Amino acid sequence: MAENNKKDEKKIIIDEDWKQQAKKEKEVMAAKEEAEKQEVEGDNRRSPLPEGDFAALVSMLFTQTLFSLGFLQVKGQEKRAPDLALAKYNIDILETLEAKTKGNLNDEEQQAMTSALNELRMAYVKVAGTTEN
Repeated sequence: MAENNKKDEKKIIIDEDWKQQAKKEKEVMAAKEEAEKQEVEGDNRRSPLPEGDFAALVSMLFTQTLFSLGFLQVKGQEKRAPDLALAKYNIDILETLEAKTKGNLNDEEQQAMTSALNELRMAYVKVAGTTEN
């Protein structure tokens, strides 16, 4: 009777390739989890962002315009040609912002806006003049 029970038992056959594949999948999942954990921890290590205010908005548009004009480059990337259309667009945005906020800015905010626009217009003319020649 013991022999009949042995015949009735189902045998599980595990292929060695399957074991290796399962092991690789576990390693990949562990690596992904570790990367996600580090990414979350990296976000927590960032210093707090400054308060969003008018000066920060003007500064952001100013910086974007300098990038598009080619005055600023990302470290490690090859130098790109100026994008005059994008620079003009950013200057136009600042001009619109200036028009829409007229009379509602304090002296410091108005000075920042005026100064930024004057500098960007001069930089645009300088870059546009050198790219046409």
